[in-house]
Amino acid sequence: MSESKASHSRRDFLRTATASAGGAAALLSGFGIDPALAAAVGRSEKPLRAAFSNAGLQATWCAQGKQAAEFWGKLFNVEVTWFDGQLDAVKQRAAIDNMASQKWDFVAIQAFGIGTLTAPVQKMIDAGIPVIDMDTLIAPLDQIKVHSFLAPDNEFMGASVTQALVNAMGGKGKIIMTQGALGHTGAQGRARGFESVIKQYPNVEVLDTTPADWDVTKTVRIWETHLTKYPQIDAAFFHNDDMALAAYNVMKARNRTNILIGGVDAMPPAIQAVSEGRMFATVRNPSCRIHGGAIVAGVSAVTGGEKSGEGGIPKHVVTDGPVVTKANAPGMQWMQEHFLI
Repeated sequence: MSESKASHSRRDFLRTATASAGGAAALLSGFGIDPALAAAVGRSEKPLRAAFSNAGLQATWCAQGKQAAEFWGKLFNVEVTWFDGQLDAVKQRAAIDNMASQKWDFVAIQAFGIGTLTAPVQKMIDAGIPVIDMDTLIAPLDQIKVHSFLAPDNEFMGASVTQALVNAMGGKGKIIMTQGALGHTGAQGRARGFESVIKQYPNVEVLDTTPADWDVTKTVRIWETHLTKYPQIDAAFFHNDDMALAAYNVMKARNRTNILIGGVDAMPPAIQAVSEGRMFATVRNPSCRIHGGAIVAGVSAVTGGEKSGEGGIPKHVVTDGPVVTKANAPGMQWMQEHFLI
């Protein structure tokens, strides 16, 4: 079957399967959307309007999430309007202030930093708009009544990739962690995961933990300094793949490609890099499940009257994802191409 025919057949199958609540539940559960989300939802009979924002579409994870949200939105009769965070807390706040001035059936937001969007989000909640929190906390869950929080286990992701790197190092050597934005709860969890592994290995020395704020240009500057300062670096853990690949280009230019590289997100360029040996490992932060799940949760809130944590949508949904190595990279690539994980 040709690629276009395969894509067309997949879309037809998904649209047919999501036509009923039972079909949606079976389909979404099988494709990795949390069963608790899938059980109560079907395609909305009337068109719904949803507003979405994530940290910044410059990041490939965020760009893929937008594609997934729009794809699942079409399946569930939801028109998605995007408010780009631009990887800047001030700019995202302005965008969310704009969002909060309008009427929506539901909204879904990944904050650039915890506590930066609380006021406009609270305004929408007070107006009766269900708010889905994605990936990082808008505010602590006991301080703001979001409908649901969909996020990966960031500590697991940080620990699993760090463990893979330390194992490959033989439990000794020198490692660097390049962090995301320190106000991002996902970055905080990944750092805790990293530290939980490192403390078990007294012969592993952490050379540096400077944050690069998800910014590839900043990553390049930082790693030019690292490679000048440190003659021995055995491994490097990056809080996302974009930073990892940006640093790899610096390493390649300096002929330092013996450094083991671990990332987070398992985006297509990183999966390719793992397959080719440029990266050692990454772990899937399931952008498609999170953004697609936000569509499902929002539709359920609007059409089913579901209240989070009361037999409906859980207040906190953990969206897990596997470590990606050469062995499972092809399968992970296929799942992403179909907006499933």
